[in-house]
Amino acid sequence: QVQLVESGGGLVQAGGSLRLSCAASGRSSRNYNLGWFRQVPGKGREFVASIRWTGGVTYYADSVKGRATISRDNVESTVYLQMNSLEPEDTAVYYCAAQSRYYSFSEQLTDPNTYEYWGQGTQVTVSS
Repeated sequence: QVQLVESGGGLVQAGGSLRLSCAASGRSSRNYNLGWFRQVPGKGREFVASIRWTGGVTYYADSVKGRATISRDNVESTVYLQMNSLEPEDTAVYYCAAQSRYYSFSEQLTDPNTYEYWGQGTQVTVSS
């Protein structure tokens, strides 16, 4: 079992920045690939970024590429999502998720159906 707790969401003006954090706890939590997804009402969860358990491989959605950076601290068992140049379209609930480290293909790390554990989400609202 892995428990995930997100923090860092809030209200920000367009063009601003936010850093989301996700603290992972539980057995061998540092051995999981971690990802960030977001969801708006009426739509499914959308992939944002993911990072393999070693921290050496990252993936980004085209919509955030160049504006977002995912990183992890395996000592603190925390994953971060730094988002810059925020746009109103980034408004959503952001979720942290964990999947088995044995997933290694990009299609697996970007597919929400392959993630086993989810946090409760943190709201990000970008005003224009």
